[in-house]
Amino acid sequence: MCFTVPSCYRSCRAPFLAGLAALALAVSLAAQMPAMAQTQLKPGDRAPNFRLLSDQWGPVSLAQFRGKDNVVLAIYVLAFTPG
Repeated sequence: MCFTVPSCYRSCRAPFLAGLAALALAVSLAAQMPAMAQTQLKPGDRAPNFRLLSDQWGPVSLAQFRGKDNVVLAIYVLAFTPG
């Protein structure tokens, strides 16, 4: 079999290799990320324990608030992002 090299081979090669490298990097990073917990919570279920950083960068655990009246967790997805 004989294949002909397209005329744009030299001009297409660099973007193709850059895209291939980006794809390899994305796959590598995805493989290193820990799996997200899959929970099926329903209203009235007890929340699973978790630990987050407070606004003062100290660890705060949900277990610290067990037995209190109410706990409100506010997550600002776009906090500290431009726009």
